[in-house]
Amino acid sequence: MTTSTALLLADLTGVAVFAASGASAAVAKRLDLFGVAFVGFVAALGGGILRDLVIDEVPPLAFADWRYAATAAITALAVFWLHPQLARLRTVVLVLDAAGLALFTVTGTLKALDAQVPAVGACLIGMLTAIGGGLGRDLLTAEIPVVLRREIYAVAALAGSILVVVLYATDQTGPVPLTAAAVLVFGLRLIALRRRWSAPVATLRPPRTGDPEW
Repeated sequence: MTTSTALLLADLTGVAVFAASGASAAVAKRLDLFGVAFVGFVAALGGGILRDLVIDEVPPLAFADWRYAATAAITALAVFWLHPQLARLRTVVLVLDAAGLALFTVTGTLKALDAQVPAVGACLIGMLTAIGGGLGRDLLTAEIPVVLRREIYAVAALAGSILVVVLYATDQTGPVPLTAAAVLVFGLRLIALRRRWSAPVATLRPPRTGDPEW
């Protein structure tokens, strides 16, 4: 299997798991068939579209290659019809989201590096590719985006992007090291959820009696 084929399969797998994540969130919000399909489409392809626009690849693969849109649509519709068999939707959404985060971090960073983007920019593009779909999903389902909350989300993607850049610089871009980078992101995200790790949050001091109001 060539590297390009492996990256395509990883990209389509990421599309499928993010579509399932988006569709599951939409089902939990009791959206109709079109709503479930649309949220799944945005969750699956939003990050990739953002990535392609940033590296000036137009039209984005989501529109240029029918396999991306077809994968997202078929997965979202499958979740809609099979959702009675999916127990504990929240757990399903979180696990699928972590898997999509991991896959899109790796493929997004590699694509940026292949487009000759410098290391720092490639790390940021990889992170944006990973979090873009989840951001769109949360906004469409009226949730505060995960990336803006205390949970370790974007930080996990950034850590994976940095590892991919290091592997790329040392010419370690085979399936095993790249899989290890994806496992790092996936594991870090799930451990953070399990142990309730979070980034610091500013503590607001309640106003004292006599403080002036502005």
